[in-house]
Amino acid sequence: MPKAKQLRQNDKAPVTYERVLLKVSGEALMGDQTYGIDQKAVLRIAGEVADAVNAGVQVCLVIGGGNIFRGLSAAEQGMERATADYMGMLATVMNALAMQNALESIGVATRVQSAIPMMSVCEPYIRRRAIRHLERKRTVIFAAGTGNPFFTTDTGAALRAAEMGCDALLKGTQVDGVYNADPKKKPDAVRYDQLSYHDVLAKDLRVMDASAVSMMRDNKIPVIVFSIQEPGRLREVLAGTGVCTIINEA
Repeated sequence: MPKAKQLRQNDKAPVTYERVLLKVSGEALMGDQTYGIDQKAVLRIAGEVADAVNAGVQVCLVIGGGNIFRGLSAAEQGMERATADYMGMLATVMNALAMQNALESIGVATRVQSAIPMMSVCEPYIRRRAIRHLERKRTVIFAAGTGNPFFTTDTGAALRAAEMGCDALLKGTQVDGVYNADPKKKPDAVRYDQLSYHDVLAKDLRVMDASAVSMMRDNKIPVIVFSIQEPGRLREVLAGTGVCTIINEA
């Protein structure tokens, strides 16, 4: 695993991670829409990623597919679970291609790797090739989850973060950290600054799947939960100054 180090870019605060995986929900790509992809929202997130890359951070991404198709919801309505999950994986590929287009439009070299081979539109997932892309300052977007049904994109993100030897897994959400209740429903909900992996599992906080949290614990990779909706927050979190919740062994 690459050691965390401080990298400076102009007069901005130094960043403290060399390689990170950013997990973003598909809903973040909807913007103000109720479905699909809002190009303005995609470009805004791409700009945040570009800022991190320009600061010297190696960035890989996993994007959910809930803005297009949610496999679990379809399964609850009677669709076979495996079929629904495969359809959800295809939705993540669509989001990955949209993000690749946005990143490359602002000068960030990007590769999409899919766990489900589809050679006409992107590369197949090959671990050593992905690491080589990161070393060459290319952003890598991992699509199609783990390539298997019954696993979420959270688990896929945790798996890729471990395989890439990331210093941290950053989860960009709609709120600025982990709360003891839904802050949108309960205004008096309390935000945690720091949690242990055990706390997350024992309190059933559901910020990520239990399998994903366990994988991060086993590989000693901290999970940082922050608001992807706040402009500049990703860069602040990378510098250790942004509002967030840190989940580690503490």
